[in-house]
Amino acid sequence: MALSNLTSKAVLLYDEWIKDADPRLEGWPLMSSPFPTTFIIGTYIYFVTSLGPKLMENKKPFELRQIMAFYNFSVVILSLYMTYEFLMSGWATGYSFRCDIVDYSRSPTALRMVRTCWLYYFSKFIELLDTIFFVLRKKNNQVTFLHVFHHSIMPWTWWFGVKFAAGGLGTFHALLNCIVHVIMYTYYGICSLGPAYHKYLWWKKYMTTIQLVQFIMITAHIGQIYIMDDCPYQYPIFMFIIWLYGSMFLVLFLHFWYHAYTKGQRLPKMTRNGISKDQ
Repeated sequence: MALSNLTSKAVLLYDEWIKDADPRLEGWPLMSSPFPTTFIIGTYIYFVTSLGPKLMENKKPFELRQIMAFYNFSVVILSLYMTYEFLMSGWATGYSFRCDIVDYSRSPTALRMVRTCWLYYFSKFIELLDTIFFVLRKKNNQVTFLHVFHHSIMPWTWWFGVKFAAGGLGTFHALLNCIVHVIMYTYYGICSLGPAYHKYLWWKKYMTTIQLVQFIMITAHIGQIYIMDDCPYQYPIFMFIIWLYGSMFLVLFLHFWYHAYTKGQRLPKMTRNGISKDQ
């Protein structure tokens, strides 16, 4: 009886909460509820941490260079497209980079932002292939907690972002992330072409710096909401989550930078053999 009452209350709370969702997303793929996204992420976590390594235990690593080259350059093209769409749907056409609220109208620009936000959310499922390739190539040392956490939390939190707040200042980190992914996946794509192209990867050592700048900009931009007077952004909780996420990864990357490059405990891979261990 107690369990039944608890379930009923949870259903009522969910029904009340979902009423505030953006009606423009009605009928869009994966947007009916958070459960399909949760199921996909749960399946992903189970495969990359348990089932996949067990299946590969007595098998040779797959040779996936051609597939990975196609995948990496495809992500570059997709990231370029999303960068352009984020710019044209707000960040280069009217946003102030300060208190930019969500436009819930059905204007062409507002709907363009909704489509871009959904595409960015969906792209996070595509990027789950990063980890699956690690497993199939038996690079299990790359399947770290932080790697899996990052790839899991992004699509899950972005479901809520798209469902309730597709636009406004909460999308700045997505724009930056797309720009950084153009650089990162270009590197991975060139690397996957083979040793003949590794001489063009001298700039790998700057990638950590680029990611550091990304998290500094995200944290600084989103932190504005705490010093602005009367910013009417519709979902302040999302601002806190973005700030917390940006701050956490900023600390983690600063820690990595300090031990890898300042103390010299881990020299950049490019200085040793020109090949990224990720590839």
